[in-house]
Amino acid sequence: MGGVVELFAQPAFVAGVGALLVMLALCAFYFFWRSGRERAARDKALARERRLRHQFDAVMTSSRDGVLLVTDDGEVALISDIACSILGLSAADATGTPLTRLPVRATDTSMRPLLASDAFAPTEDGRPRVIGVPGRRGADDIRWLHVRSRRVVDPGDAGPVRIITVMDTTGLREAAEALSRSDAQFRRAMENAPTGMALVDLEWRLMEVNRAFAEMMGSTVAALRGTPFSALSHPQDLHAERDQLQRLYDGHQSHFSVEKRYVKGDGNVVWAVLEVGLVRYAGGAPDHYVVHVRDTTEVRMRSELMQHRAMHDPLTGLANRNLFHDVLEELLAKPDADTRVGVIAVDLDGFKGLNDRFGHAAGDAALVHVAGVLRAATGGRGTVARLGGDEFVIAVQDPDCSKAVVEIAAAIHEGLRKPLAVKRHQIQLAASLGIAMADDETVAGGGATLLTAADAAMYRAKAAGKSRTEVFEPSMRVSDDHHSALAAELARAIERGDLVLHYQPILELASRTVVGYEALVRWQHPTRGLLLPGAFLPLINDRGLAATAGAALVEQAAQFLARTPSDSTWVSLNVSADQLGNSEFADGVLAAIGRHHLAPQRVVIELTEASLVAPNTRIRHELTELRNAGVPILLDDFGTGVSPLSYLRDLPVSGVKLDMSFVAGIPEDPAGARVSRALGALARELGLATIAEGIETEAQAEFLADCGWRYGQGWLFGVAQPAATVLAQHPLTGTSMIDPRPAEPDAVYGEL
Repeated sequence: MGGVVELFAQPAFVAGVGALLVMLALCAFYFFWRSGRERAARDKALARERRLRHQFDAVMTSSRDGVLLVTDDGEVALISDIACSILGLSAADATGTPLTRLPVRATDTSMRPLLASDAFAPTEDGRPRVIGVPGRRGADDIRWLHVRSRRVVDPGDAGPVRIITVMDTTGLREAAEALSRSDAQFRRAMENAPTGMALVDLEWRLMEVNRAFAEMMGSTVAALRGTPFSALSHPQDLHAERDQLQRLYDGHQSHFSVEKRYVKGDGNVVWAVLEVGLVRYAGGAPDHYVVHVRDTTEVRMRSELMQHRAMHDPLTGLANRNLFHDVLEELLAKPDADTRVGVIAVDLDGFKGLNDRFGHAAGDAALVHVAGVLRAATGGRGTVARLGGDEFVIAVQDPDCSKAVVEIAAAIHEGLRKPLAVKRHQIQLAASLGIAMADDETVAGGGATLLTAADAAMYRAKAAGKSRTEVFEPSMRVSDDHHSALAAELARAIERGDLVLHYQPILELASRTVVGYEALVRWQHPTRGLLLPGAFLPLINDRGLAATAGAALVEQAAQFLARTPSDSTWVSLNVSADQLGNSEFADGVLAAIGRHHLAPQRVVIELTEASLVAPNTRIRHELTELRNAGVPILLDDFGTGVSPLSYLRDLPVSGVKLDMSFVAGIPEDPAGARVSRALGALARELGLATIAEGIETEAQAEFLADCGWRYGQGWLFGVAQPAATVLAQHPLTGTSMIDPRPAEPDAVYGEL
């Protein structure tokens, strides 16, 4: 024991024990320090794992696709909320469940059932598998999914797992189907459209065309694909759309329309309206053009035909009065007109006797024959026109005009010496000719003055024995200077537009609304003021003035209708029989309607009974032509004159106007009341429109309305006023219009 104590007490032993204790302390400190580092690293790793987990959960939550993690033994280790929503599962029930036992009812694209293991199995080519699962909108609703499945190795324990992504493509599929349906509908509409349609690329090359377009161009759909659109254009219209296309491309306009010509495969020309729109991408970049091509060849030809008819005589094909005056004024406006222009007035001798003996058909044949003689005699040195009836005129332009007019006159007489065969008869025609040369006075006075001079020479020729030619000289002027001056002044007034129309309102008696106006002519004389018809109407019936005045007034009425606020207001024009018979008046009416884009029912023609005594076939033909075109015909002064029933039976009458002489005595005059009631009943039985004129009292208006007269006019409702005054008042108008065709007796008469 003592030895042990002694040993521990030795210094060396104590030093060794101290060193050992120090080493043990150092080792303890080292192991403590090392465990702290490992713990800190582990805490850091756990924190990083938590952050990654949070980020993974955030990605899974924000992703539009569902995700499933499946272990190597086939159990669902993880399923995202999106996947649960798409598949109709809950995370608690699906996690840890074998994939094959998931309660998912899946089908393939052919609606055949699929097991869950097959629905979520990888595809051989790596492409997504398309499956269907029940939707939320009923038993027939299917949601279509894209399923991708791939195996990955877990870097932690190197165990393989399977990642399955599920994407709901129902919306995309529905959008694609809708786009496909829309595209199919557009193509069907394009293919079956009655007018031409085409898709054109930005290089103006045809990509697709429909059958109507191919037929319009005289080609086939296959042949036109890839063809430059400009290659189909008429050479003169090759770049008609170029500037418009650039503006469309630059965004200055959304579409444009232009009328141009195309050349068909057989070489024929077709007129068409080209309408172009530009289709752009969502970002605004141009993609392609959509083109609509409408064939307007027939419409244009009809328009040109109407224009030709408006300026030419339908029987002979010669220029009519309107065209002749335009040509003559143009010739007289040239600097050398006083030496190069002359007029030859031609009037057939004994033409009325020819008509009376052989009929109007023979008369028409004679007029056509004379037209041919005048054309041949003129030989391209002037313009031949028919002014009406058997009146012809030639405007001659030639460097040696005085010689040319004499040569033409001699050729006319020579051409007429050849007999005309009519109904096995040889008819000898002859004409009286008057020549007038342009001079300073006629150039200053205009075409009417030169034509009047030629007429004066022609009348001198008739008075001197007919079938001869006279040249105008001052002594041929009419002896009554005042009458002659007024007639010449009236002719100039017609040309200047001094004859104006005033408009008296026509009302529907039941509603007291304005439905139309009667146009009444006035002469706005520069010094004598406003003249009523009695002061100048007889002069209008002089040679050549009636037709000219009628044409001017028809145009004035059409302009008034085009400016009225209502598109149903109509205007009636008074027309005498001597303005009819050669279709010139009808052509002027229809041309004015076309120029101002009016409904034909808005222009109504009024004829007086007195002017229609024994109407000839040509007058009846012209009235029928107007009625068939939609222009109503009214019989004015109904109840006066002779044979009114025969007119209602034989003429294309659309309505009647009760003469004011019957209106004046009602309702106090029993006889007048009975006549008014009887005439109204007769008109209604025939299905005609009924208008009573001259209404001055409220009692007359009420009585006529009770008798069945539908429309009325007179001082009670207003006097005739200028167009500007009428338009400024802007009266409320009704919608009643006169039907040009008589209705059935039981129908509502006189309205469309």
